[in-house]
Amino acid sequence: MTKRVLVLCTGNSCRSQMAEGIWNELGGGNWRAVSAGSRPAGYVHPLAIEVLREEGIDLTNPRSKHLDEYADEAFDLVVTVCGSAHESCPAFPGAKEQLHWPFEDPAHATGTDDEKLAVFRKVRDEIRQKIADYLAEK
Repeated sequence: MTKRVLVLCTGNSCRSQMAEGIWNELGGGNWRAVSAGSRPAGYVHPLAIEVLREEGIDLTNPRSKHLDEYADEAFDLVVTVCGSAHESCPAFPGAKEQLHWPFEDPAHATGTDDEKLAVFRKVRDEIRQKIADYLAEK
């Protein structure tokens, strides 16, 4: 039976989108990940899409979504990946387990395009490691 995970952040434009793509890849069909935000940005950051594509992960029709889209659904796990989402969603109905994994917001990266891309890659790799560690325990 496939387990379901909902990954939440504020804008649903970077961290939660990357986590969704990575989780679906690493979950190997045993997990189905979706993501949403408490205040969706209305877009998925192009650098988030790019760093996932570097890993062979294609977000099909990426869009930022509001957490209300999933309010009536049951999840095995809900993960918040930023402090704001953690505070605004302290409990998610229907979740068997809820975790908070804060990651730096790469959307706030400054500098050259290469420097910004390096921040997105660092956060992507941190997310990948955290998910891999979690899945190894399950």
